[in-house]
Amino acid sequence: MFLLDRLSLYTNQCSPVDMKNKVIILISFLLLNLPAVLYAGNIDVKQSVWNGHVRYDFTFDGSHATIVCPDSVISGKPWIWRPAFFGAFPSVDKALLKKGFHVVFYDMTHRYGSPQAVEQGRKFYDYLLSAWHFSPKVTLEGFSRGGYYALNWAIANPDKVACLYLDNPVCDMFSWPGEKSKLWNDFLKEWGMTSVDKDNFKGNPLDNLAPLASQQVPVIAVCGDSDRVVPFRDNMKLIRDRYQQLGAPVELIIKPGADHHPHSLENPEPVVDFICRNQPDYQEKQYLNERGTLKNSFIRFEKERKGRVAFLGGSITEMRGWRELTKDYLRRRFPFTEFEFIDAGISSTGTTPHSYRFEQDVLRHGDIDLLFVEAAVNDHGNYFCAIDQVRGMEGIVRHALLANPSTDIVMLHFIHTLFLEMYPKGRVPDVILNHERVANYYLIPSVHLAHEVSDRIAAGEFDWEQFGGIHPAEPGHKIYAASLAHLLDKMWSRVSVSDAVEAHSVPEPPLDVNSYYNASFADISQVKLSKGWEHIASWKPDNGAHTRKGFVNVPMLYSNTINSTFSFSFKGRAVGLFCVCGPFSGTLEYSVDNAPYKKLDTYTEWSKNLYIPWAYVLEAELDPEREHKLTVRISKEKNKNSKGHECVIRNILINQ
Repeated sequence: MFLLDRLSLYTNQCSPVDMKNKVIILISFLLLNLPAVLYAGNIDVKQSVWNGHVRYDFTFDGSHATIVCPDSVISGKPWIWRPAFFGAFPSVDKALLKKGFHVVFYDMTHRYGSPQAVEQGRKFYDYLLSAWHFSPKVTLEGFSRGGYYALNWAIANPDKVACLYLDNPVCDMFSWPGEKSKLWNDFLKEWGMTSVDKDNFKGNPLDNLAPLASQQVPVIAVCGDSDRVVPFRDNMKLIRDRYQQLGAPVELIIKPGADHHPHSLENPEPVVDFICRNQPDYQEKQYLNERGTLKNSFIRFEKERKGRVAFLGGSITEMRGWRELTKDYLRRRFPFTEFEFIDAGISSTGTTPHSYRFEQDVLRHGDIDLLFVEAAVNDHGNYFCAIDQVRGMEGIVRHALLANPSTDIVMLHFIHTLFLEMYPKGRVPDVILNHERVANYYLIPSVHLAHEVSDRIAAGEFDWEQFGGIHPAEPGHKIYAASLAHLLDKMWSRVSVSDAVEAHSVPEPPLDVNSYYNASFADISQVKLSKGWEHIASWKPDNGAHTRKGFVNVPMLYSNTINSTFSFSFKGRAVGLFCVCGPFSGTLEYSVDNAPYKKLDTYTEWSKNLYIPWAYVLEAELDPEREHKLTVRISKEKNKNSKGHECVIRNILINQ
């Protein structure tokens, strides 16, 4: 009857089905659930439905157990275990069921995390692994006093835990139930004591976190800062601070003004995402290069409780996604830190424009504690050559370190459509190899997200369309943010709060002496214009073409007159133009120091309906010690697809 009842639930959910499909379902069912069936012979199991999912209730070793099954089980068979208060505030449990987790309850509510209760829980864990083939790494979920049990079980079995989710958890029996509570005697009885004082009791998880920290078990907690039942400052606040000091990852979501109830969150997404990204099967496909150190940012955030974090990149950084998710992660890791975030993502830009705008868009805000930089997609898609890819990325990294040697930097490699066919053949895109050359030389940690996404698509976790393409959908951005969080967790685990900030070494010589590490914008008002050119104080197109933020309603140099010229004197290694190139963009002719004129077609493959920002380095290997003169004129020639001879310049680029 047990087997038939279970099968009927599966087939009823699939109705209508033909006989062939029913046979397939039956065979699959038996193969997937045979161990549980074998155990059903000596365990009295009751079946029901919980929030639309199959639920089994039974007694194991004298305590009540519940297992709720997902409709579809994901790889590794992850599971979450509550030791108390099954069904209370279940938003996280319900969300995890939809993601393929099993939800488990084993009632330890009144056991106060005692050693014998912890041992009984270990036997239940062993049963679930042998009978249900669950993941050997469990996620523990502890609400209130359930948090006390979850912590003590994890401390006794740190190698068996993927992560912990705690919610207004009891962490100190002297805080709750407290010696004056009626439950105090129940606690003493369970622990086999008649009396105890705080100085001699060694069972509180507050005092025993080292084993858990040694395994780097991630913890997330949701707490009301006005909890009158289990005061935050006497419980989870102490756990958080001590666990952080031990170098282990802990995230904290504080609910301002909230009491002990209600538990959980109206939107459980942050907790669910935390649990999903900390499953061992999920992390197997992450590619993290843990070079150098990120200790300076950790010390700044945790000890000084100040932080300035910059996000430098293209449209994938500018759009709402991994950047906002990473900000949220940082606020959870350092909930008492005052952050300033610099959003320096500009669509269509790669390392060359990044390096020239770095001073204005990032460094002018002050010393940067942590810099995230990405450009693989645009450096590849915009056809920058290998030399420029190195010069641009080294320009950013070296400029950042010269401006503030204590700046921590993380490099990210996002995925381009064209990369998908490379990884299955064992090939790494050249642009990533070029950026990694810089990361390797400067000991910059990096996250190879393109490789990860390619592997997950090959494994059938999703397809390119579901991921969202070059500009990821929300689940794609969560993949990016999850790997970045994992890198930060791992590298910050090596840092002690007592450590001192140390300057990063800046290697000599540069990889390329002509890299853009002294790059900046020159003032366009200093340009000498001839007839046909003009300074426009606030330019915008009058032809209906689209524009990019920051490249419209700003000062521009403008001309659409053939043979009109301008000149600019400068000192430095390189000179260039930061243009917006639209449907009327023409061809330029330019000369440096009276050299023969060279031609530059500024109409791009994206210019038909868009004024796209484009950085052109005209000369990059000049003598930095002498004065130079750039002359630019509008050519009578133009791209066959262009509608005119226009040139719109936002900035003059100079690399000293």
